[in-house]
Amino acid sequence: MGGRLFVAPMGEVGEILHEPRYTQLPGVKNWVKGVANVRGRLLPIMDLCGYFGLELSPLRKQRRVLVVEHQDVFAGLTIDEVFGMQHFPVDAFSEQLPPVEASIQPFIHGVFQREQPWLVFSPHALASHQAFLDVAY
Repeated sequence: MGGRLFVAPMGEVGEILHEPRYTQLPGVKNWVKGVANVRGRLLPIMDLCGYFGLELSPLRKQRRVLVVEHQDVFAGLTIDEVFGMQHFPVDAFSEQLPPVEASIQPFIHGVFQREQPWLVFSPHALASHQAFLDVAY
């Protein structure tokens, strides 16, 4: 997302889907893509890059949807790509963040250092944020 690498805690991601077909909704903000039927449940599809004011990759093949279920929120976050499960040594973690956009910072809880930094993104923090819940114009 935005040329950066992110990792989310396993306990905060319900599942990862290929981008499903969805129906667009009127009267919602442009980062709300629509709603999809996933195994009989209506899943709102949100463009995570769009929410943060970033460009979503044009490569649709690699896009995935992170399904987040937290408290009363059930949502799918469209992301550029998933690199599978990542494992990091504890000593690679730091709370000292590299410069990130102000819109993303409240949802970043640290960074793991490898060749490139992997920002620890909290889908649960996003799902609890009032601005994320306010989808209507």
